[in-house]
Amino acid sequence: MKTVVFRSLGQLVAFAMFIGLVGALAPGPAYRHLDAGLATIKLSLRHAGAPIAPCRERTAEELAQLAPNMRQSTVCPRERSPLVLELALDDRVVFDATLLPRGIHRDGRASVYQRLSVPAGDIDVKVRLKDDARIEGYQYQRTQRVKLAPADVLVIDFDAERGDFVFDGGSLPPRTMGHPAGGAE
Repeated sequence: MKTVVFRSLGQLVAFAMFIGLVGALAPGPAYRHLDAGLATIKLSLRHAGAPIAPCRERTAEELAQLAPNMRQSTVCPRERSPLVLELALDDRVVFDATLLPRGIHRDGRASVYQRLSVPAGDIDVKVRLKDDARIEGYQYQRTQRVKLAPADVLVIDFDAERGDFVFDGGSLPPRTMGHPAGGAE
């Protein structure tokens, strides 16, 4: 009986010390996501580049050399073009990368996630994307002036269906459409 009482008191003292320690450390240290006066820009996209080469028709000789179940007249390469992505803030390039497609045959989507801490305020954001190795220059670009308050988050993505960059967050003026690089503004 004595050992049960001592064991129970020992557990009670141990729990009290543990709770006291947690209580003492609970108010600090204070967690700061960002330093004061900073905002965040997140560049996050997944996109499949154009095929590395156009489809072609097989010749009669090529078809004759193949097994009957393999005789497809049109052959298309699986490999995709790498993406060339550039992000500039106030005319200063802060991210420039060539993103290779995923997969053993390089036939998947390329992806990127880049997080940047920037001073809050008005920022000219310019993002450009090249997704076809057969064409010179960037096929897509968007320039937007954004106002970021401290602790704001601006997310930049690419919508392949619309062929346009999507800006989400911060204080954005009325939407101006992005366009292919050769289009009129």
